[in-house]
Amino acid sequence: MRIDKDCYGTIAGIWAAALVLLFLDLHFISFRPLAWIIAAFLIVFMGFVTWFHRIPVRKKVGSESVISSVADGKVIIVEKAFEKEYLQRECMQVSIYMNFFDVHANFWPVTGEVSYYKYHPGHYFLAFHPKASELNEHSSTAIRNSHGEIFFKQIAGTFARRIVCYSKPGAHETAGEQCGIIKFGSRIDMYLPLDADIKVKVGDLTRAGETVIAVLP
Repeated sequence: MRIDKDCYGTIAGIWAAALVLLFLDLHFISFRPLAWIIAAFLIVFMGFVTWFHRIPVRKKVGSESVISSVADGKVIIVEKAFEKEYLQRECMQVSIYMNFFDVHANFWPVTGEVSYYKYHPGHYFLAFHPKASELNEHSSTAIRNSHGEIFFKQIAGTFARRIVCYSKPGAHETAGEQCGIIKFGSRIDMYLPLDADIKVKVGDLTRAGETVIAVLP
């Protein structure tokens, strides 16, 4: 396990603020039991923030035809939907919600060439909001190979205030390698060809890079 390189600044800032609070707590709260309870909370919080930005080592199951999960989390949508930003056709939509304790690093779902990328500023509605996919801050990426084209969105939520995406059009990427991270949670929408053999259902838990979402013909 390692820490995402784009999260060092976030972690350092939170640690600095926590250490200032820890200093004030231990020097100005005279009721020592309360001071030690607050100190313990701050130390645990510092550890949690570091752990939250972890990049785990995963067994890669994706390939050009096998679509693996972009994110850890819970499947909340599996349905036919019209993707109007880039593909402009009906697809199978699979959406995964990440709670506060899930790994928030994201991983390429298939092996192929990045064919599209766009960042969209926006709002910070709850990830379950029906319009979150369109109105919230999000990054959109498509990746293409001989089996078709996969489109996915990294969507910010109420507490997610920064999306990191490593998509570069024209780059060749490998399924299961890290493609970004969403800081402090949210959701992933994946848009797959209609003829994809979907392997998950609503309520299933996924592990990025290790859970097979679908198989392409």
